[in-house]
Amino acid sequence: MIYLDHNATTPLDERVRESMLPYLGPLYGNPSSLHRLGRIARSAIGTAREQVAALVGAQPSEVIFTASGTEADNLAIKGLAGKLRPGVIASPLTEHPAVTGPLDYLSRHDWRIQTLAVDAQGSLTGDSQEAWEHPDLRFATVMLANNETGVIQDIARVADRLRARGLYLHCDAVQAAGKLPLDFHRCGAHLLSISAHKIYGPKGAGALIVQTGVELEPLLHGGGQERDLRGGTENVAALVGFGKAAELAKSELDQRYAHMLRLRQVLESGLASLPGATIFAGDSERLPNTVQFALTRIDGEALVMALDRRGFAVSSGSACASGAGEPSPVLLAMGVEPDVAKGAVRVSFGKDNSEEQVPLLLQALKNILADFGLNRAAG
Repeated sequence: MIYLDHNATTPLDERVRESMLPYLGPLYGNPSSLHRLGRIARSAIGTAREQVAALVGAQPSEVIFTASGTEADNLAIKGLAGKLRPGVIASPLTEHPAVTGPLDYLSRHDWRIQTLAVDAQGSLTGDSQEAWEHPDLRFATVMLANNETGVIQDIARVADRLRARGLYLHCDAVQAAGKLPLDFHRCGAHLLSISAHKIYGPKGAGALIVQTGVELEPLLHGGGQERDLRGGTENVAALVGFGKAAELAKSELDQRYAHMLRLRQVLESGLASLPGATIFAGDSERLPNTVQFALTRIDGEALVMALDRRGFAVSSGSACASGAGEPSPVLLAMGVEPDVAKGAVRVSFGKDNSEEQVPLLLQALKNILADFGLNRAAG
């Protein structure tokens, strides 16, 4: 199987696995215990906190560990809402379900959600900028890099507008971390969510980066872990793995970026020669590894399964919304026709994919087109 679904999850790096093993065996202490095993576990978490902070240009004290990127998003959004007077939250129509879910929840509890339009390339439109002046606006949540299209938003510009009014910005950077250089303080966001399993770390570990001085209402109560913001005994092995994955992602960032961008360029060049192929957001600044496309008159889920039978693992969109059978809300927000959006397939390369695999994928697509009787250009 050639794995091309790294935006859904990444394989555990062997170096990460090795770092975790002692904490799945002899170093099993509770980090809250005062004895030696507890101190070892606590020290390991401290090291992981430093490694994660370094990846995103934050201070270790600003890293709050969670069990996932979804939990980090929920802690940011519900946590801010719990400390502020109800009003308006602004957010693009292209956010991940981990963001739209808590927003939907708050909309049933005295909050109003101001949705922001995007253009055909997935970027926030000029009209959406008016939302930053809404008199009842309390904060905004804007994804840094879209998980489906890979489109990168101008977070610094949004942050400048909000900070000028003393308002908060949360940024879901789950897909951006490890693929783009990040500097928490320079980007201007007050809160930033990331996840371990998107950067070759283990599932079950995430983090919310919280600017010093920002107050949040906890989601979980009980225990004083994570500055009283996330009660519960820490998953030491997973956090150690998260830290190691972050360290590797930082040290190998330039190499990984160049490699994945080359793969994306080769694939897009090949797609341009296929009849009826459409690349979504092709003119936008995007993640180096992500290509979302459609082949005319072939359903996206059917194409995913056809590729699966030929040994390729790709996605029809967000893994958190797979199997929904409906067109991607992200593409619909970009003005893509529903029948075209239903054909969307996402290829997301990883650091271990090779350039030799791309022609194999393109040949598989050509064979599928032939099977559907669509291997000739119209006319």
